[in-house]
Amino acid sequence: MDQTPEPRTRLRTIVVFSLLALVFGAVIVFGYFSTFLRPVTTVIIVRHAEKNIEPNNPDPDLSPAGQARAQEIARMFGDSGVQAIYATQYKRTQQTVAPLASRLGLSVSTIDAKQSAELTRRILSSNRGQTVFIAGHNNTVPEIVNILSGENFPIIPESVSDNMFIVKM
Repeated sequence: MDQTPEPRTRLRTIVVFSLLALVFGAVIVFGYFSTFLRPVTTVIIVRHAEKNIEPNNPDPDLSPAGQARAQEIARMFGDSGVQAIYATQYKRTQQTVAPLASRLGLSVSTIDAKQSAELTRRILSSNRGQTVFIAGHNNTVPEIVNILSGENFPIIPESVSDNMFIVKM
């Protein structure tokens, strides 16, 4: 007995396979656009520059070496496309980013030094796809990097002021 499929069955098979191919193609296109065309957020995080050693002053200014480092930061990152700058409420972080903010014509967003998690949420929502610069402290810099990267960096020694982290998301 010779069985030839009915024209309806053949047409139904063609339609089903065509729809499957269309869905597969849509998944490939969606995967490409969602993976490769997502905006990249770049976060540059530094510890504040060298500060004056004043044991009785909880909020000292930058030392001359720190002021020179702040100028160098402005020179290094002046053409890097920074679109937002954050610093804690302390003078040393504000003074670290002031030359960069001045060069770029940006205002510095002040953040509470104890609110690293809130800062990262803010960056991921308000600054998505931008280049962001942050000046923090020996304990907040690794905390922010850890939150953003999922890594586990230790607290920076008090005597070290030249750490810099760049996290791309």
